[in-house]
Amino acid sequence: MKPLHSPSFLFMEILILNATICFPASPFFNKVCDVLIVDSHIDTIVLSSKKQFANSTKYKNIWDAKKTWLMPSMVCLRAHGTDPGNEHKETLETLSNTALAGGFSIVCVLPNSEPSTNNKSAVEYIINKTNTLQTNLLPYGTITQKMEGKELSEMYDMHLAGAIGFTDANNAIKNSSLLLRALQYIQVFGGKIFVHAEDVNLSNGGKMHEGNSSVLLGLKGIPALTEELAIKRDIELAKYANAAIHFSHISSKGSVDIIKNAKRQGLNITCDVAIANLCFVDSDLKDYNSNLKLNPPLRGKEDKKALWAGLIDGTIDAIVSDHNPQNIENKEVEFEYAEEGMITLQTLLSMVIANAPKGFEISNIVEKLCLNPREIIGQDLPILDKNQTVDFILFDPTKKWIFNNLTNKSKSRNSMLYNKEITGKVMASFYKSKNNKN
Repeated sequence: MKPLHSPSFLFMEILILNATICFPASPFFNKVCDVLIVDSHIDTIVLSSKKQFANSTKYKNIWDAKKTWLMPSMVCLRAHGTDPGNEHKETLETLSNTALAGGFSIVCVLPNSEPSTNNKSAVEYIINKTNTLQTNLLPYGTITQKMEGKELSEMYDMHLAGAIGFTDANNAIKNSSLLLRALQYIQVFGGKIFVHAEDVNLSNGGKMHEGNSSVLLGLKGIPALTEELAIKRDIELAKYANAAIHFSHISSKGSVDIIKNAKRQGLNITCDVAIANLCFVDSDLKDYNSNLKLNPPLRGKEDKKALWAGLIDGTIDAIVSDHNPQNIENKEVEFEYAEEGMITLQTLLSMVIANAPKGFEISNIVEKLCLNPREIIGQDLPILDKNQTVDFILFDPTKKWIFNNLTNKSKSRNSMLYNKEITGKVMASFYKSKNNKN
């Protein structure tokens, strides 16, 4: 079976044989089935053991998906915006191609482009430019003008223009009164605030997590307290405003405990974790690899363990790529001067499988990468049933491939997996593009 990454082929008949169904709500969950697609819709789904298509020579497009997962297409709540302004790192087109190769049909684009997405025109720029692309790139608008934390942006106008939510990307909002006003204001039109939790007065100048590794490496540390204090403050503000709030890329055990307690109180809180914090820890920085310079920083082993536990027990709602392309000049410098970020969108699912602890099953993967992210941003959940529009990918968890200049779809290559063999590959993306007509 050759990889196929284009929704445009769906205006034909395609027969998929021997696929393991990974839709938890389907009666066929964890069963091996044959699926017939006709003109972007599911015509038939049946157990492979019934051999309904044993003599199906009339179908020109037949895929043998033995040992391959058929699962909902994924959604990423957080990828960095570099277009407009930094197209040498990534364009909207290359971001879409990267997402498609990684199995994502929806990617939420942070507003930290240059200029930032802080008005109606900037939102429309992204929406109009992505109309011809094969993935849905949904723009965030900024919470504050130019992400400077001084005055609120035109959130209502951006909402009407199609902004999926509001965030200042990796800029923390220092002013409690300003954040409170934002939480109160967005309730008028049903918007949602996504915050990067950080007390910048505590983290200022830090290069990595504060701990034994930062001491050994001689780098100024960023204590987990910077994140945890900010989360406590923002929870109280959301509680006072009776508003929903989402915490992006949490990184510490303390943050998991704080959010778990808040959820027990019935507060309307959701959160996510970046894939890098599930795969690496601060001690991995022993060689000063600048690809591991991230925000939030990689923390300790106990933090990583707590993040996985938080995913399993439901405290953490989603896993995000936090895809952050950087050109070579920003990474191949001394660690202290390197820019933060790593590209992960194309390799995320393989990274999850390679690092998941015992107890994190395929149902958890689908929940954290496919279902919960859609619910957080108000998108319809995909359904695997007769006459439903197709919205799934085929993922081979055993397929080995090299992530290099030939296979990488991003314009950047700041990844710890570059030029390495990876196990697990998205073989095909079956979903009906927003541009395709019935």
